Amino acid sequence: MQILNYKLYYFLGVGGIGMSALARYFNHYGKTVYGYDKTESLLTKQLQSEGITIHYDDNVDLLKSILENYNSSDVLFIYTPAIPKTHAELLYVQANNFKLQKRAWVLGEITKQFKTIAIAGTHGKTTTTTIVTHILKSAGINCFAFLGGISQNYKTNLLLGDAEDSNAFVVVEADEYDRSFLTLHPYISVITSVDPDHLDIYGDKNTMHESYTQFASQTQKEGFLIVKKSVDNDLKIKDKRLIYSLNLDTEYSADSIEIIDGEFCYNINSPIEPVSHVAIGLPGLHNVENSIAAVAVAQQLGIKGDVINSALRSFKGVKRRFDYRVKSKSIVYIDDYAHHPEELTASISAAKQLYPDRIITGIFQPHLFSRTRDFADGFAKSLDLLDECILLEIYPARELPIDGINSQMLLDKMKSKNKYLVKKENVIEFLKTKQCQVVMTLGAGDIDSLIEPIETLLKSRVENLK
Repeated sequence: MQILNYKLYYFLGVGGIGMSALARYFNHYGKTVYGYDKTESLLTKQLQSEGITIHYDDNVDLLKSILENYNSSDVLFIYTPAIPKTHAELLYVQANNFKLQKRAWVLGEITKQFKTIAIAGTHGKTTTTTIVTHILKSAGINCFAFLGGISQNYKTNLLLGDAEDSNAFVVVEADEYDRSFLTLHPYISVITSVDPDHLDIYGDKNTMHESYTQFASQTQKEGFLIVKKSVDNDLKIKDKRLIYSLNLDTEYSADSIEIIDGEFCYNINSPIEPVSHVAIGLPGLHNVENSIAAVAVAQQLGIKGDVINSALRSFKGVKRRFDYRVKSKSIVYIDDYAHHPEELTASISAAKQLYPDRIITGIFQPHLFSRTRDFADGFAKSLDLLDECILLEIYPARELPIDGINSQMLLDKMKSKNKYLVKKENVIEFLKTKQCQVVMTLGAGDIDSLIEPIETLLKSRVENLK
């Protein structure tokens, strides 16, 4: 495979979840891997422990010293669109005509040698991708997987298989940002949702839908296209497809849904083989729906119902997707990556369903000025579902500020009486003043740096209450 012909792989933005999986992939094959990232994180520390060299300052002199040992033809630079266009190392690479490719292109090249299962969607894709991977691994199917989160079963975002096997599969999260998923030509494509997002890239919902329709059309003719009913309504796809839904009259659906001992239990209807008495530990009806999509994928590969059932029961979830950090009779702490109004609604509603008699305190960090502007009313409505909302300042990521768009604006739109604008560095002290029952951290920025301090605080309270 030509993508493995380079000697040095240099990642600009190596700490991103998609970039880190690629870095691990090349490191596994014995390649020299270097990376830059803006800040140190638990993930970058793990990469370093695996033998990947990472630095955290934009340092062209350091880059030059690394490149002295290589011919330019032996080096591949891989970057994420989150890297600013003014980044000095990026500018140096561009000015000196090194081989430079986006993460999406590299992933597309890797997938060319495998039968690809690609899961796309505004939300639901990470969990669905990880469930599909777990079912395939449980069934003994040879597969690689590039996940958009850290699997709790495997403690990684990269799973490896046997590349020499001509029947090997690769499961990938198909990212719609910057139209990245259009580098993929899957054997099986799944679309979980097409709610508007990334309008800084697409401009409007219809343009975004056009890209999803194109992604769907790139499914191989002998393969399978699997879409949720609402997606089918929005995109009006003409190609042959399988339709799933939570509990509608579609080819794949669920019935007899009930909560037993904190788990969703249900049956999955299927044109191939119904799967009865399913139990999954993930909260929320949206995760029931994600599991239905995963079952539809598994059955196209011939996986039997008893194997699917066992895999769903043993699935432990994805880090930062309704991730229990503290779970006691007195205090519960849940961390979730939700950063879109629909995701917030799903996550908060799941918590309210599981803990109807407890006060739910949410700490939310908005992600991107443009997303906050585009969905301000939706964010306010979602956050009003909380009993208490602690709002942090907007995490800018790749963006510059937009006049008039800030967390105070969002706070003003909320109807809740229990809402607070708190600086990130003051959150722990603020929580010390609250009698917390159920706490949720919500967001996709650097709010994850608060997880361990909050967990420590709440665990100490649990001990004091014993």
